[in-house]
Amino acid sequence: MGIKNIIFVIVILAAFSFFGYNVRRLIGYLKLGKKEDRFQDVPARIKNVLKIALFQSKILRDPVAGPIHSMIFWGFVLFLFAVLESIIQGFYTPFDFSFLGYFYSLITFVQDIFGVLVIVAVLSALYRRFIVHVPRLEVGKKGKMDAATVLLMILVIVVSMYGMNLASIAKNNFLIKPYEFRPIASALSPVFFTGGSDGAVVSYEIFWWIHIVFILGFLNFLPYSKHLHVLTSIPNVYFSKLGYNKPVLKPLDLEDENAEVFGAADVEHLSWKQMFDGFTCTECGRCTAACPAANTGKILSPRKIIVDIRHRTMEKAPVLVAMAKSNGTELPQEVQAHNQEVLDKHLIHDYIDPAELWDCTTCMACMQECPVTIEHVDSIVDMRRNLVLTESDFPAELNPVFRNMETNFTPWAFNSQDRANWAEGMNIKTMAEDPNSELLFWVGCAGSFDARSQKVTKAFANLMQKANIDFRILGIEEKCNGDVARRLGNEYLAQMLMQENIQTLNSYGVKKIVTACPHCYNFIKKEYPQFGGNFEVIHHTELIHQMLEDGKLQLKDDAPAEKLTYHDSCYLGRYNGIYDSPREDIKKLGGTELIEMQRKRDRGFCCGAGGGRMFLEETEGTRVNVERTREALETGAQTIAAACPFCMTMLSDGVKTFDKTDEVNVKDIAEIVLEHIK
Repeated sequence: MGIKNIIFVIVILAAFSFFGYNVRRLIGYLKLGKKEDRFQDVPARIKNVLKIALFQSKILRDPVAGPIHSMIFWGFVLFLFAVLESIIQGFYTPFDFSFLGYFYSLITFVQDIFGVLVIVAVLSALYRRFIVHVPRLEVGKKGKMDAATVLLMILVIVVSMYGMNLASIAKNNFLIKPYEFRPIASALSPVFFTGGSDGAVVSYEIFWWIHIVFILGFLNFLPYSKHLHVLTSIPNVYFSKLGYNKPVLKPLDLEDENAEVFGAADVEHLSWKQMFDGFTCTECGRCTAACPAANTGKILSPRKIIVDIRHRTMEKAPVLVAMAKSNGTELPQEVQAHNQEVLDKHLIHDYIDPAELWDCTTCMACMQECPVTIEHVDSIVDMRRNLVLTESDFPAELNPVFRNMETNFTPWAFNSQDRANWAEGMNIKTMAEDPNSELLFWVGCAGSFDARSQKVTKAFANLMQKANIDFRILGIEEKCNGDVARRLGNEYLAQMLMQENIQTLNSYGVKKIVTACPHCYNFIKKEYPQFGGNFEVIHHTELIHQMLEDGKLQLKDDAPAEKLTYHDSCYLGRYNGIYDSPREDIKKLGGTELIEMQRKRDRGFCCGAGGGRMFLEETEGTRVNVERTREALETGAQTIAAACPFCMTMLSDGVKTFDKTDEVNVKDIAEIVLEHIK
């Protein structure tokens, strides 16, 4: 073994020992978080990794940054053979992978081509960040230095790889190894080197050492960098919530007598996965760029929330780990003082202003856009839970909302005995009167009490009657589903309402539910099972679509020409993937022309009412509903179609703001279809 090999062994052992120490350190921090099972359904998780991490499906949603990042990622994946080859050469200098035959030809060819693409991608990334100054990439001086360091290290790694290849070809008198196919390196080698020269031999060794040192340096820089995501993004995608459960919030154990804190006041109250989200954040800003609150001048930035979780973890976790290891041993006074200073802080208040948390509409646009599947909404709601249940610190406007839900079983101050008044004269039976029906119409609070939403309720009931569908309602036995309470952090009130509703539904043997409210739809369908409420739940747009498909509703042959635009409800779209059926129904109506808004489908812009924001005033920036209404009005449509009572209220208010009530209507899909029925 030569001197080169001995030095290399020392270097690589030191590098991997330090890297191993950092891996153990970070895992130790995660162990401070609450336990959470993210290990079930391995095939689905592997599929997620292939789709999102390997094939970069979310990254490529951005037509500019997507290809740039993907080139760097795929380049690094393809360079793994080159890296491995170089490392093995550190132990045994003559080694190469040429014994793989034509597969080696493919490897070397792809590496040669992708090397250029990676260099172009890195230079493009530097240009966008430091010359163009793309707004969502602005992360402060420290973040910029971090990004520049990582990008330049990648550049050096790729350039040194080319340097090795050029020098290797030159020192062999421009004769490449068997099965080696490097067209770019072969063409450039004579430009920089003389065949068989000592300069080529020395240059090869220099480039090899640069390549190795920067690879090992890059590996050990990552645990201290915001680019830790290079190591954690694939595991984070693997452990992310799976499709159906993605929007589901986990329940709190309110009967835990040992619980001192409900929700999350600090990082150790979060789950290990939520802490891991902090490690994985790339600070790319896609979440904040999509956030309706951030878009309209609010204080909330989903990126900042996750970065704050990481910063607080890196500050507090070492203290907690060190204190646990000390096992009661008295620490030096200066260490105790530092530890106490750290422990006196909290994630909420010291890092995250409660106002940031209350700005969230839980629209899930942040989670939809995140390329590494970070779950921002879960952490935000957990911190809201702490503010409500532990600190009793929440906006004053929520006092009557919580009180009304507790006493009137609705967020508004309506008498619960008036819940079924909308159905007078419609010959609609309640479950109490006759439980022999396969379908329950869950009306919801807005559909029961709000004068405008009652028209939608009646329209949908009329459609079902025209289609001869036998259905029932609960009437005064129906209570607020609990979604608003849960997403506002009042888990106690949410669970109370959920359990009471489930008891009522189960007592009647309800199996199938239809509702016109996406919030009721999502909550009953996906979160009621946590407490034994297992029902088949469909949204009214789905049932209307089915009634039209089955010919149970006959459309008019002639109808006046009308331009419509459709607003995607967050809880119907991003939460449940229902985009097509409402659009298909609109297109079936005679005379109607569907004009899409700029932001639509899974990129649709929130109306501003979700997550309990319906009951909170917007005191900063532009109102979210005004921004969305502006976009709808720009289409020139005469009617804005909605499929959610909250959305309809917010859009109607937006139309009033623009003084367009005489020109533009806001209607529910049910109302629009009813107008076109014979």
